[in-house]
Amino acid sequence: MESLHALFSLGFATALTPSNLMWALVGCTLGTAIGVLPGVGPAVTVALLLPVTHSIEPTGALIMLAGVYYGAMFGGSTTSILLNTPGEAGSIVSALEGNKMARRGRAGPALSTAAIGSFIAGSIATVLLTLLAPLAASMALKLGPVENFSLMVLTFAAVSAVLGNSPSKGMTALFFGLALGLIGIEEQSGQARFTFGQLPLIDGIDIVVVAMGLFAIGETLYTATYENNSQTRLETVKGSVWMSKSDWQRSWKPWLRGTAIGFPFGTIPAGGTEMPTFLSYSVEKKLAKGQRGQEFGHGAIEGVAGPEAANNAAVTGTLVPLLTLGIPTSATAAIMLSAFQQYNIVPGPLLFDSYPELVWGLIASLYIGNVMLLVLNLPLVGLWVQLLKIPRPLLYGGIVVLATMGAYALRQSWFDLLLLYLIGLVGFAMRRFDFPVVPLIVGLIVGPMAEKQFRRAMAINEGDASVFFTQPVSLAILCVTAAIILIPPLLRRRQALLAN
Repeated sequence: MESLHALFSLGFATALTPSNLMWALVGCTLGTAIGVLPGVGPAVTVALLLPVTHSIEPTGALIMLAGVYYGAMFGGSTTSILLNTPGEAGSIVSALEGNKMARRGRAGPALSTAAIGSFIAGSIATVLLTLLAPLAASMALKLGPVENFSLMVLTFAAVSAVLGNSPSKGMTALFFGLALGLIGIEEQSGQARFTFGQLPLIDGIDIVVVAMGLFAIGETLYTATYENNSQTRLETVKGSVWMSKSDWQRSWKPWLRGTAIGFPFGTIPAGGTEMPTFLSYSVEKKLAKGQRGQEFGHGAIEGVAGPEAANNAAVTGTLVPLLTLGIPTSATAAIMLSAFQQYNIVPGPLLFDSYPELVWGLIASLYIGNVMLLVLNLPLVGLWVQLLKIPRPLLYGGIVVLATMGAYALRQSWFDLLLLYLIGLVGFAMRRFDFPVVPLIVGLIVGPMAEKQFRRAMAINEGDASVFFTQPVSLAILCVTAAIILIPPLLRRRQALLAN
């Protein structure tokens, strides 16, 4: 009841102010537009907008960035269904059945079940966030530096071992990010480290520059180089966009199942949106019987409804560990964490007590944003289709220009521009050779936080490192970490032996 009281007395009172409503609308609109554009995801957009947020008060800025985040999930389905080219990773599965429906002249119902499913899943997930986040925050208050450090080690292991096809590549990206996070003045001693005599590195590498380099420059270079030559056909929306009675009957259960699958995945490190959407699709395919089962692969509406619900529920789920523990579980959440840090706000268990209007205003804006997105996606689908006609060279060129302007606007420094393009080339090479980018950005942002917790734990326990293995909670977390690292290769080895 306290959560609901705080939501209505603080949350909606903050979110319903004219300025915050405007930022929510701006974020939802930008997010939808970005989700529609192929090859441009929410991480790119949030990274590009980080310099802009310097001139906006914290609550409005975070409401806008959150709108971009889940708005992109709504918009990504449009590209998947009409162009068979996912706008972002979470919409890959929607293309399997959605584009087949569009080719059969059922693009309207496909877009409708995606939009309505996203609205329902987002709303249910936001209710769960409202109820669970304060509980998680109160539990997190009981964790000390030892447990917090172990939890961050678990995050590092999860994003490195789970994301990508190679755990070794994930670990390499993670350690590169951790190394970048060490550059600058060390807090305890006040000594500069790894600056190589360069004064611009005294304050460390700006997270905004790294985010824009990796996602805006690196992703754009990769997409323009390797994914710009594919021939795609834009399907038209014929007839009504509304669903029939049969479509409703076939969609409502997948919406609920997708929500139940997606939300838990969003709350765990490296959960992301890809795994729950694929799992939801598999579940719906197995549950389909008779004629409906035969439709899979040829345009089954359940194959759009379930994954889209899982996609949006997972996005909302990422806010639970972000707000209560300060731990990001996706690339976009990591960049949003850096947005908090821009205002010297540290997400974690004390956030609900230190900044109640901000955090409850942000949660309330999710309810409002879901309604905005439903209105933006269904009646205005024709407008979003026009965005698919933008020439790719103009699109990619515009992103590079915006990233350059944003990086220079931070400190009016030529060094930031040099760093932007160097990091961009690193991001391009990582995508080219299949190194996951998320471990790098998580290592960069969470690494300094983990170092601080480690130093505190060692200081409290007089340099005794065994405390990480004698504290029950810490030991349990480290055992899970070891399992994440060791079990997958052991299973692969066992399968190889059985195959031989």
